[in-house]
Amino acid sequence: MKKYIAIMMILLTKIGTLSIAQIYQSAVVEDFKPSSVNQSGKEYPQVNSEGRVRVRIEAPEANRVQLDIGAVKYDLKKDEDGVWIGESAPQDEGFHYFLLNIDGASVPDPGSLFFYGASRWGSGIEIPAKDEEFYAMKNVPHGQVREHIYYSEINESTGRCFVYTPPEYDKNPKVRFPVLYLQHGGGEDETGWSNQGHANLIMDNLIAAGKAKPFIIVMDYGTWRRPEGAHKAPRDTTQRRVWPPQGWADGFKNTLIKEIIPMIDENYRSLAEPEHRAMAGLSMGGMQTRIITLAHPELFSYVGMFSEGSISPDDVEGSPEFKGKIKLVFISYGGRELENPRRGPWGDPKENTEALKSAGMKTHFYVSPKTAHEWQSWRRGLYEFTPLLFND
Repeated sequence: MKKYIAIMMILLTKIGTLSIAQIYQSAVVEDFKPSSVNQSGKEYPQVNSEGRVRVRIEAPEANRVQLDIGAVKYDLKKDEDGVWIGESAPQDEGFHYFLLNIDGASVPDPGSLFFYGASRWGSGIEIPAKDEEFYAMKNVPHGQVREHIYYSEINESTGRCFVYTPPEYDKNPKVRFPVLYLQHGGGEDETGWSNQGHANLIMDNLIAAGKAKPFIIVMDYGTWRRPEGAHKAPRDTTQRRVWPPQGWADGFKNTLIKEIIPMIDENYRSLAEPEHRAMAGLSMGGMQTRIITLAHPELFSYVGMFSEGSISPDDVEGSPEFKGKIKLVFISYGGRELENPRRGPWGDPKENTEALKSAGMKTHFYVSPKTAHEWQSWRRGLYEFTPLLFND
């Protein structure tokens, strides 16, 4: 027994001296292939069957190069030609942002396409998913993602949104369509849902399969600025600053209600009645959806929140029209997000959703298996949400 304990102590001591990258490197499966979101003709970055990401970059004068992905940095090795190469631990299925760290400077990988996330343009990679068919490019009729530039009187600046129109939009000019206002997360922008989320392909495939009704999707820039005086926000009973600060969503709420919705109804063949209008969002966009639809239930009939908060019975009590106006409350999370209790200021999301159902509202709670606060969770959430819209 003592001999066994001594051997284990030696092994643990050796493991303790290794970096995360070294621990995972010893059992790497050598079946790497170029990522599906590489720039044309680029062999790196690559992905293997385990979901590991391998990168390669020429930096002969660098002293240290790391792969930064999933909040972990992995040291790369330098060969005699000044080429650095290395890989990560296995990643969750789906899309991930990543960067290279060269002597302390974080830069995009020159082999990858660039995506806007974490408040900057950086690299992205796709880990092949078992269910990726629902957002794959298929030989089906495709809609259009249109760039719509406008001037916002409220913000005194130029705005931009991307508008998805379904395949039949241009075929029959007499048909009008419902509208989903779909918001991105914090540090992302109006390109996120089509570039990273493949919202247009998800819609095309669902419509082609007869699983969803065709509708318009509007994806606008919904980021916010800290309200003036927010640093003086009142503390809650636990003596912690209340977050997000009161009024944080007012700017986008006013822009959406007073400018964006009227603009869409004027320029597109939308069904402008509230029963044909939905709002949803991921993370920060989910919080915006919560605040805006509770404040203005007379404007919407369907609500979707992906990976952020929920709507409680107290919320509904404070918004008297919400229960009678809203036809569906959809809440979704990644399974890994729910491994830790989520009793924030909005309460437990599953308990809240079930309480609304018990009170007579139509609700749906979805969990994306084996994903966290990431695009695969939100793609799956949109895929589950979309068939439930505009069916009444």
